[in-house]
Amino acid sequence: MHFQYNNLQERFRKFFPVVIDIETAGFNKKINALLEIAVITLKMDKNGWIKKSKTIHYHITPFSGSLIEIKSLLFNKIDPFNPLRQAVSEHEALTFIFDIINQEMQSNKCKKSILVAHNPQFDYSFIKEAIKRCNIKNNPFHQFVTFDTATLSGFAVGETVLSKACKIMGLCFDNKKAHSALYDAIQTANLFCKLINLWKKLGKWPIKKNKFINK
Repeated sequence: MHFQYNNLQERFRKFFPVVIDIETAGFNKKINALLEIAVITLKMDKNGWIKKSKTIHYHITPFSGSLIEIKSLLFNKIDPFNPLRQAVSEHEALTFIFDIINQEMQSNKCKKSILVAHNPQFDYSFIKEAIKRCNIKNNPFHQFVTFDTATLSGFAVGETVLSKACKIMGLCFDNKKAHSALYDAIQTANLFCKLINLWKKLGKWPIKKNKFINK
């Protein structure tokens, strides 16, 4: 007999997974600007399959006194001062994003959100720094636990590069669209869902009652 895990709260010990990708104006979380953020919440259907839910995307205005590295802009092709970006402040973006995450988290009866990203230490370090600058109190994310799709795909298919892992898993990936926070977040969410659902498809989840692996 199997335990039935058809609620998202039961899959990750009441953690609510949220996929995030950011683009920045450099690699220093304290002085380089956060320029773009994309967030995708997840849901579980009645059969226990993980799927994408809501998508939120913001262009961010560089914070006052921030340093803009030209090399980074050449890489991500962002013009921080282009009015067509319709950028908003860090505070406005994060406040709205966190409100949505908290609503989704509560509706799924989860106690804490967990950040999912490809090499999440980079993304989360910039987000934490922005939270400090904006004096935001309702950070929904666990302070140190994250889910890393680079690690998960390395374990599952032996590949840690996002584009290559997606292709191995049968997902489309357009390198010309990469390094956009929205595109990379969508692909990361697709990869995460595919990996988690693969584990279920292989019969490794739900865990069989009173059965342990001894190898």
